[in-house]
Amino acid sequence: MPRTAIIGGGVTGLAAAYEFVCAGAEAVLIEAEPRLGGVIQTDVVEGCVIEGGPDSFLSAKPAGEELVRELGLGGELISSNDHQRVTYVVRHGRLVPLPDGLMMMVPTRVMPLVLSPLLGWGTKLRMGLEYFRRPRPARADRSVAEFIEDHYGREAVDYLAEPLLAGVYGGSPERLSVESVLARFVELERSYGSLTRGVLAARRAARARGTESAPLFRTLKGGLAQLTAELEKRIRPHCRVIHGRAERVERAGGRWAVSLGGETLDADNLLLACQAWQAGALLRSVDERLSAELEAIPYTSSVTLALGYRREDCGPVPPGFGFLVPARERKALVACTFVGAKFPHRVPDSHVVLRCFLGGAGGEAVLELSDEELIRQVRADLSRLLGWDADPRFTRLRRWRRAMAQYEVGHARRVAAIREMAARHPGLELAGNAYEGIGVPDCIRTGRAAARALAAGTASR
Repeated sequence: MPRTAIIGGGVTGLAAAYEFVCAGAEAVLIEAEPRLGGVIQTDVVEGCVIEGGPDSFLSAKPAGEELVRELGLGGELISSNDHQRVTYVVRHGRLVPLPDGLMMMVPTRVMPLVLSPLLGWGTKLRMGLEYFRRPRPARADRSVAEFIEDHYGREAVDYLAEPLLAGVYGGSPERLSVESVLARFVELERSYGSLTRGVLAARRAARARGTESAPLFRTLKGGLAQLTAELEKRIRPHCRVIHGRAERVERAGGRWAVSLGGETLDADNLLLACQAWQAGALLRSVDERLSAELEAIPYTSSVTLALGYRREDCGPVPPGFGFLVPARERKALVACTFVGAKFPHRVPDSHVVLRCFLGGAGGEAVLELSDEELIRQVRADLSRLLGWDADPRFTRLRRWRRAMAQYEVGHARRVAAIREMAARHPGLELAGNAYEGIGVPDCIRTGRAAARALAAGTASR
């Protein structure tokens, strides 16, 4: 039976392997690390569910929830506590809540914006007048910063776009592509001119469909590792798993040869579910141009640090999901999530867990610090912003080097070129967070789609 080699054992590769198993097709999964799951890592400490990587997925993207239910884990799904969804932004050293009615950077309510101390009166006036903006001719791809500044001014970039996107992408709005990162807003601009008017129209349409009240985030009670563990359980009896580093791939005689640790694995198909820079290095001897385009997709690195406290030992935590630190205000922390407030069942009433994010574009030097120095700097930031400092009962720290793909200006054109070049190599597919979406549902969707494409291609050959 034709065999597919899948390189990369994160959620993308696991979802692809599961798709092959469901189709009754043979696949081999190759993962360099001693465990599967990639950046999805969950610990349970003193009853607290601690995520080392992503903690949830957007409910608006169906591929995540669909797979969870398909695997029989629907009963484990929980939603974010959206009734408590307050997010703070640091301004002049204090936590200021984002105005109610703000959708990303787009205001939809007047009075909360007027009363908010987060933005100055010039920005508020500009945001109000933006409602009357009319559609303009389509423009080439721009940076997020250029796009948001055009609509709402520079202050909206510094205190809305930059902190929001730094927390999600670990990137800079000066370099991120608005076409790839905020595609929905680009479409609203083309249709309405005004982002505010477009968002309000979209909300009316959602209300008419009955989808307006859908939760923002979904996750699993015991952590996202429940998903990857179940995928691993489903594939293990039917799919060989090799824990070793793929060193190179070659194409010969209509087949693929994967070299790893002195062994050469032959396969009819090759599915690269690893980082784009890794895929580029592997394909260098196969297609230099394709390799160069893959390696040109930039990545940033980050750190997650969870600090767990007994509630009786620590001071007050503001109500809400957490806070973001704009680059203008940043020392070490980029963002912090109040885990127990964001998700039910994740933290017992006896505890408080603060999940902190560091690194990203411009801040990657923190990865070279020792664990002790990282924790010291984070505690200093938390003390300054929350007004208290206590010794945590436990900490969990993860370093993610070159793990966050950056969708910089021109990204869509690059991905189109990559897809076109890859299509010239029969039996080759690329999947993961480097191409058309960085979230867990995007990884699942691309992994399963790549597996289906290879299965269909094999059947037709």
